[in-house]
Order: sequence, then C-alpha cells, then structure tokens
Amino acid sequence: MKKFFVFIFILSFSSSKAQQLYTEENGKLALTQQGASHLASLPLKCLDKEFPFKSWITLTDSTFITRPKNLHPAFCGCYDWHSCVHGHWLLVSLIKQFPQMPEADSVLHKLRRHLTAKNMQTELALFKGDNKTFERPYGWAWLLQLQNELLTWNTQDGKQMSSNVAPLAQFLSSQWITFLNTLQYPVREPEHYNLAFGMGLAFDYSVTANDTVLQHAVIKAAKRFYSNDVNCPCAYEPGGYDFLSPCLEEADLMQRVLPGKEFNVWLKKFMPKLYTNPTALYQIGIVSDPNDGKMVHLYGLNLSRAWCFYHIAAKMPVSKAKAVRDLAIQHIKYTFPHVVSGGYMGDHWLATFAVYALGITK
Repeated sequence: MKKFFVFIFILSFSSSKAQQLYTEENGKLALTQQGASHLASLPLKCLDKEFPFKSWITLTDSTFITRPKNLHPAFCGCYDWHSCVHGHWLLVSLIKQFPQMPEADSVLHKLRRHLTAKNMQTELALFKGDNKTFERPYGWAWLLQLQNELLTWNTQDGKQMSSNVAPLAQFLSSQWITFLNTLQYPVREPEHYNLAFGMGLAFDYSVTANDTVLQHAVIKAAKRFYSNDVNCPCAYEPGGYDFLSPCLEEADLMQRVLPGKEFNVWLKKFMPKLYTNPTALYQIGIVSDPNDGKMVHLYGLNLSRAWCFYHIAAKMPVSKAKAVRDLAIQHIKYTFPHVVSGGYMGDHWLATFAVYALGITK
C-alpha cells in the first residue's frame, strides 16, 4: 500500500510539472517558455554527444572507418543521424517561438557551428554510391522539415542557415521524386520506414519551398498508393515497438492532398469508427520499461497519434471533430510527463515529437 501511495505522489508531481510546461485553454495546448527551456535542454545535451552512435551507413571502403563526427560534421550526435537532424529542427522551432528564452545564446551557438555550408557539403557527399538510400525515408523527411523551419525563420541566421542547408534539401527532394515515381508499393510499417509519414513532411516542405515538382510527386503517389484503401486494421495497433500509426499516418497524409469533402468520403471508408467512437478505436499506449530503447517508442506513438488526430479533425465535420481533438489532448497529457525519462534511449528524440505535437494543437 505504501508503494502505491508513493507511485500516486510521483505521478501527481509529474503531471503538475508537465502542466507548468504547457497551457491549456479551450481545448488547445501551448508550450510555455519554461516548457521550451525544459525541452531545449535535451538536444543541447546530445547534439555534440558523439557516442553512443548508431550508424546507418554502408561501409564501402576503409575511409568509412573513422569517428562519426568526421562523416557527419553537422549531424553526429543524439544517437543517430536522423535524431540529430530533428534535434536541430527542435532548436530552430523553439528559438523562433521563444527568441528571449534563457538558452537562446546556447541554441544559436550550436546551430551556427553545425549548420555551416562546409558541413552541409560533407553531409551531402555521403549520399553517393551504396549510400544513396542512406536514411530513406525518415531522415530524408526530417531534413526537409528542418529546411522548412529554416525557410520560415525570417532572421539573418535563418536566411544564412537555410542557404547552407539548401543543397542537401534540394538533393533529397530530387531523391524523393525518383523514389516515389519508381516505388511500386507503399511501406506501411510503424517505425522509421513508414512511407506516409515521410511523404507528409516532404509535402509540407514542398509547399513552403514552392517545390512544385516534389509536391506533384507526393500527391500523385499518395493517390496511387492509398486512394482505394478501406477498413484500416486499427485494432492491430499498437505493436510493441511502434512510434508511428500506419493507419493514422496514412490518413494524415491524405488530409493534406485531398479536398475536405473528398477526404471525408475517403476517411469514412478507411476509418469509419473515427466518426462514431474514436476513443474505443485508439487507446493510449503504455510503456512498461522507459529504459528500453524500443519499448519507449510507444511514448512517441502517443505523440504522433496526437498530431494526426489534430490534422484529421481539422478536415472533419465540426460535430465529429471535437471527440477526435479530445483524444489528441488525452494522448499528449498522458505522455508529456514521460518525455524526459532520464533514459537516453528516449531522451535523445522524444522532445522533438512533443514540440511537433504541441505545435499542431495551437
């Protein structure tokens, strides 16, 4: 019994602390400056933490047997390349929202030192030969999301960094186009290789960058892969290691590329229970061991579900949208106290998902 009350106290303390990190008003959540500082601390700690590092490259010769920072002068921290990329996105997003945050000087110093033209050229050079598919599609998507954020940062730093990142972003855009035009079947897995998630971020970048060729490639592929899908097996979710929902990510993509009325016709066939009982359709994912690098994925799943719910609800009839938005809020409020677990396997990436999810709910 004593252990039970200790657990309840800790849970209540964590929830109280989480509420100081964001505000809630009229069904909308917004990050506070205290929350921004809290979440910025994670990438500030890990963007230069070279080890442990999980490499996703193919070693084609002995020149690849070197320290990670020599191969990835910009993106060698936070355990792996894609997490380091979206850690940079996180810092850019936070300093844009809270330019007076106490960590602003540290954030700017880190970004200026990493996102240089020289570093980007070295990063770009890696995508050759047997490594031309390096980080496809998840890392590709987050690099474009980083550039998307930089392009809308109307400061001298933002303009300089977006110029520096542009060659890599433009190269990956062309790679996306080739990939989508030749891929025969969609990849529906619930982790890094999920195609719909990557296409969604690529689409958002294409709109901001006025990259009409990429935008048309995403729209064409989305309709080819997903237009005829019906009755997505939501009951099979989640799996033990999921951090993306195949069903919701697909719906999130389709709400981007289809007009509202057409999207609702499609969604009623694809996920009919979302209109009748969304809470029964998706229950919050529970993590039994936050120090397990795969099991902690489920915290990320809760956050990625939340941003999908919000995007989808924005296209649904008003009478149906509130229940879906409420479900998003439940997922975020449950998960937010766990974003900083003290375990590196979660701390190196979950803050990104938290900030992205909160940004959608504004």
